[in-house]
Amino acid sequence: MRQGAHVIVVGNEKGGSGKSTTAFHIAILLLHQGFKVATLDVDSRQQTFTHYVRNRREGARLNEQVIPHPTHYHLPLSRGDSLRENHRIEFDLFTQAIGEVEDTADFIIIDTPGFDTNLTRLAHSLADTLVSPVNDSLIDLAVMAQVDPVTGEPRELSHYARLVQRARSERLAIDGRNIDWVLVRNRISMLSSRNMRQVQTMLDRIAERLGCRVADGIAERVIFRSLFARGMTVFDPLSEELLGGMPSASHTSARQEYRTLVNALNLPLSQRAVQRMELLAAEAPETIRFEETVRDDA
Repeated sequence: MRQGAHVIVVGNEKGGSGKSTTAFHIAILLLHQGFKVATLDVDSRQQTFTHYVRNRREGARLNEQVIPHPTHYHLPLSRGDSLRENHRIEFDLFTQAIGEVEDTADFIIIDTPGFDTNLTRLAHSLADTLVSPVNDSLIDLAVMAQVDPVTGEPRELSHYARLVQRARSERLAIDGRNIDWVLVRNRISMLSSRNMRQVQTMLDRIAERLGCRVADGIAERVIFRSLFARGMTVFDPLSEELLGGMPSASHTSARQEYRTLVNALNLPLSQRAVQRMELLAAEAPETIRFEETVRDDA
């Protein structure tokens, strides 16, 4: 059974693919389930994940809410004149942040930028599970591979796909473990169309070529944008005052979609997490709900 924290990296070299929203919802769902979660934002340009955490803390303070918060770190890029020295500083900051939480957190969730950096590569090399949201369009599939327009077969891997393949090879050589890479369709239209069916077919072919798998996706919903400003997720207690209206069926559907996604990740559970969850369940069984989101990792 696993002893240390399980590292989930959310990555894709395409801006606007929903990485931060996905990472934050996974983190908050795991927190609500009673797990200890640490989060790292290595996107020094956008810092969307960090803004999400700050909004959550400030909103909770202003509204006197008791809601779970992750232990959060933001790692900036080093901007000195020496590239070698910059990489050394970034490596030290990265390993220091991981070292502070790897023996206490059950899960470490890392949000990465939509461009290649040293911190991006460091994060991917440490991933146990890699989640890549892909916008539900034929154009966005190019971030994974170039697809033959006639046959629909992948013919050339993208820069990002090659980055992941290198990280997987290095990880396998270092500790004999593989990175479980999961592609997630994001911003799926509510209406079925020929384009949607094409995206699914091509994504399945790309996944087969890359040696990864495809999980059920997340639909396009306005609520994600409105929740960001408050630092909230669909798993938090949402009042009419906070939302400007009562939670809708869209909230319920979004909640189920993210639960289904986390279930599909087959996340392992460390021995210390099992012991803590059993203790919590014994002390307050009505507040602990075990879902099929984790597995024992021998």
